[in-house]
Amino acid sequence: MSDRFELFLTCPKGLEGLLIEEAVGLGLEEAREHTSAVRGMATMETAYRLCLWSRLANRVLLVLKRFPMKDAEDLYHGVLDIEWQDHMLNDGTLAVEFSGHGSGIDNTHFGALKVKDAIVDKLRTPQGDRPSIDKLNPDLRIHLRLDRGEAILSLDLSGHSLHQRGYRLQQGAAPLKENLAAAILIRSGWPRIAAEGGALADPMCGVGTFLVEAAMIAADMAPNLRREQWGFTAWLGHVPALWKKLHEEAAERAAAGLAKPPLWIRGYEADPRLIQPGRNNVERAGLSEWIKIYQGEVATFEPRPDQNQKGLVICNPPYGERLGDEASLLYLYQNLGERLRQACLNWEAAVFTGAPDLGKRMGIRSHKQYSFWNGALPCKLLLIKVLPDQFVTGERRTPEQRQAEREQAAYDQTPDEPQERKFNKNGNPIKPTPAPAPVIEQPRLSEGGQMFANRLQKNLKAMGKWVKREGIDCYRVYDADMPEYAMAIDLYHDWVHVQEYAAPKSIDPEKASARMFDALAAIPQALNVDKSRVVVKRRERQSGTKQYERQAAQGKFNEVSEGGVKLLVNLTDYLDTGLFLDHRPMRMRIQKEAAGKRFLNLYCYTATASVHAAKGGARSTTSVDLSKTYLDWARRNLSLNGFSDKNRLEQGDVMAWLESSRDEYDLIFIDPPTFSNSKRMEGIFDVQRDQVQLIDLAMARLAPGGVLYFSNNFRKFQLEENLTERYAVEEISAQTIDPDFARNTKIHRAWKITAR
Repeated sequence: MSDRFELFLTCPKGLEGLLIEEAVGLGLEEAREHTSAVRGMATMETAYRLCLWSRLANRVLLVLKRFPMKDAEDLYHGVLDIEWQDHMLNDGTLAVEFSGHGSGIDNTHFGALKVKDAIVDKLRTPQGDRPSIDKLNPDLRIHLRLDRGEAILSLDLSGHSLHQRGYRLQQGAAPLKENLAAAILIRSGWPRIAAEGGALADPMCGVGTFLVEAAMIAADMAPNLRREQWGFTAWLGHVPALWKKLHEEAAERAAAGLAKPPLWIRGYEADPRLIQPGRNNVERAGLSEWIKIYQGEVATFEPRPDQNQKGLVICNPPYGERLGDEASLLYLYQNLGERLRQACLNWEAAVFTGAPDLGKRMGIRSHKQYSFWNGALPCKLLLIKVLPDQFVTGERRTPEQRQAEREQAAYDQTPDEPQERKFNKNGNPIKPTPAPAPVIEQPRLSEGGQMFANRLQKNLKAMGKWVKREGIDCYRVYDADMPEYAMAIDLYHDWVHVQEYAAPKSIDPEKASARMFDALAAIPQALNVDKSRVVVKRRERQSGTKQYERQAAQGKFNEVSEGGVKLLVNLTDYLDTGLFLDHRPMRMRIQKEAAGKRFLNLYCYTATASVHAAKGGARSTTSVDLSKTYLDWARRNLSLNGFSDKNRLEQGDVMAWLESSRDEYDLIFIDPPTFSNSKRMEGIFDVQRDQVQLIDLAMARLAPGGVLYFSNNFRKFQLEENLTERYAVEEISAQTIDPDFARNTKIHRAWKITAR
């Protein structure tokens, strides 16, 4: 055979430029770039070296023959013409892959069959011995590529694709292939950063592919050093002595690299189910001294090994499958950008994304972008220098602010009038304060309206210090304080949510209507909000799931704050907003008690209690509800705060779910509806009738030493006495009422239940 061979190196689409640089560096000559491939000439030594050291190639194909073909007969005879006895034994195993079409062959299976027939016919002995087919682990893997009437017949030296390094036996839902991960690292400048002693952190590491590939680059490890099966192992043209020499050289380089002080390489993953598989992959790669994987959320990610250490933050955020919808992804990117700006100053960052528009929501500019393909999905690699001059504040200005800026700019361009200018102590001119905007006269209130406005302002002032101290911007400011104005008024940041209670039959409807109009006129003035931000609903005595039924379809969500977490409310589409304000003390209690605990939230609604538990450091949270709509809302709430996969969302009837569950929880919260007759559940739920069965099922899931909190809003509810005989029960209703509900202490009742 010749001393030089033609090689084809295949690769994922988009990696051709990187692959040709790598291949030339490893000895490939006369290299040319093709779609998803690189072609060139090489010795056998270079071919082996490419198999061992290429981080980017899928396969190394050694071309056996090129020949023109017009039809299937040309194909058969062209393959038959090769001296196959120089390549394999007549009783060996074979696999054939065929790509391309034309020359009368439009079916790749038929093309592969003709190639196989020619090889078998060539090697068949008079005794009937002949090669057999083994698609999984053949002695020889043959590839024929049909390209514009020319057949290129090759021997696959790789065997299985080179991206299968052998360390990743366990993987997550949507892993990157190893060679794509390596390409992203190379484009991100990791070889340079590693050579300078830099660190690497992945805040969404999955099972650690970026981490392992990065450590192998830094430690000078051949990516396929640990591979045991090769396409050339049983090939009769294989040169074992040459291969052994190259393999030993690679092993020596790896040993020398691993003997160096390890770089700081860390991964963080929210899903606890992926932590051990990731660590197992690291161990199989022989890199446990270099790589550490921890459980952690993006919102709490902080990579600094020390204040002076710099390096690369790299990640592959989900494209939508793992988090569920665009809103969740938006919050994920916002949290990622926030953590980069706050915790990774002077680092470099690389974000590989299938949703590049969301990259703009991180609040930091990318200085360079590269196009890649992840399978059939076009993706972008965003390269970022985490420096203040790259931060995008995203400040939104009102039309009035923009007008004031224009007026200021016009003033700045006006020639100075020295005699009227004032200067500060440093000698710099002081710009005059722009004239205040004209005061718009508010409509005059009726006597009743003014009285109502005075009450609102009094309540607002009385709660001011408490609201500021507690860190909340959503609370009840009025709850039928004046009987003639029967409504509840809640503030949600800069919006007002008004619930009009149905007037008793003893009240003249016309008077009730007039008072409502007086109140609506007073609310914007008293609370200093635009009237367009006042949402009004009528609340009547509810039954079943009516309080959850859709009222409108605007789909507008507003963000509010409570006890250090952010929550989404919808003020228009449902009677309730997605946040029960009266349960705030219970949520805060859960946050304080959740550290390290497994938290279960039954009838979770929008999972606000689960968000608080996650904020408090819960080991895991599980939230169960029958409504897919509210579980999607719950997912948004969790994602808004940077909490993701370790927080399970389970759709199902709570009673049936509890009967089938076998997990244990340290902290359980139950806030059931008074009544439910959903078509998706069997039978009807009545909290008074079914409380014992519900609490018994939940207590069966409570771990030793655990706590169950049970509450509900049914005014006539009475806790069954036999529950107090079997469990330690303490009513804590008074402890779960905040000042904004002090006038209505019967808004709910709550109990703490533990095992005796």
